[in-house]
Amino acid sequence: MNTLLLHCRPGFESEVCAEISEQAARLDVAGYAKAKPNSAYAEFICSEPGGAEHLMRRVRFNQLIFPRQWARGEYVELPENDRIGVLLESLANYPVCGSLWLEVFDTNEGKELSNFCRKFEKPLRTALIKASRLQDDPKRPRLLLTFRSGREAFVGVAESNNSALWPMGIPRLKFPREAPSRSTLKLEEAWHHFIPRDQWDQRLAPGMTAVDLGAAPGGWTWQLVNRNIKVTAVDNGPMAENLMYSGLVDHQRADGFAFKPRRPVNWMVCDIVEKPARTAAMIETWLGEGWCKEAVVNLKLPMKQRYAEVQRLLARVDEGLKARGLKVSIACKQLYHDREEVTCHLRRL
Repeated sequence: MNTLLLHCRPGFESEVCAEISEQAARLDVAGYAKAKPNSAYAEFICSEPGGAEHLMRRVRFNQLIFPRQWARGEYVELPENDRIGVLLESLANYPVCGSLWLEVFDTNEGKELSNFCRKFEKPLRTALIKASRLQDDPKRPRLLLTFRSGREAFVGVAESNNSALWPMGIPRLKFPREAPSRSTLKLEEAWHHFIPRDQWDQRLAPGMTAVDLGAAPGGWTWQLVNRNIKVTAVDNGPMAENLMYSGLVDHQRADGFAFKPRRPVNWMVCDIVEKPARTAAMIETWLGEGWCKEAVVNLKLPMKQRYAEVQRLLARVDEGLKARGLKVSIACKQLYHDREEVTCHLRRL
């Protein structure tokens, strides 16, 4: 189990390679990263026994930016007439696991395999339980089988509390019909990723206040209004009428980057298409001046050196806030609903 498999958005394999290589170097884990363009995954091959496990135990998955899911293990060839038997044999040196996820890569080929996985999961689960390889225990590692085809799978494990919240790192969120745009799912996914579910009622409480910069037509504003949060929606464009009828939205026709709130708010959210350096400077101002307590902001990415650019911008924001004497938690993730962007969450402590 000395290979680390990492799922990602197609086209971001090189960013995953750069990020996991940096983490491995920091921890003195010898190895190398490799990936094929648009394959939706990367691999880190560890040179020494136990390297993949050491890396996963020392790195918190939710602090990685570009990987959607990870697991340590190896590829196994599966004969068509006895896939389950071969899998049981390959698991002899694996720990007994507490849960099972069957996964595929986020490609057209992967989507075609999804139906096979649904049919295969029940007999495989039954066989694993019968062989005492699978127990219902959340404290045990999760068994992650990623199928590259019906004849080959990556047999991997990951700790259930240090891996993706959903299979393949893809949340199953339903688009609300009342929302004016599908971008609404970006903010909902951000809340799931950055805020523990048991803290939503406290940190996303009715009666709180928020500013949505670049709000029109109101996809992110809808999520806030749905939590009964009062929103100042800043955009020169029109807002969806049903949001205005809620009585919770104050539409300010203004430039989001020039807007300054009259009084501090609980939340600032922003999904404006703009150069990431300008957005990063705006984030620092809002948190640094105390205009908001928490923020969710998207950074649009350049075409090249995307991981390096994100690291540089986050470091600049962090240094700027520390220079003001502030303690602010900063987290960043390329969410499933993101495209050429990453989502940042900041919270004044």
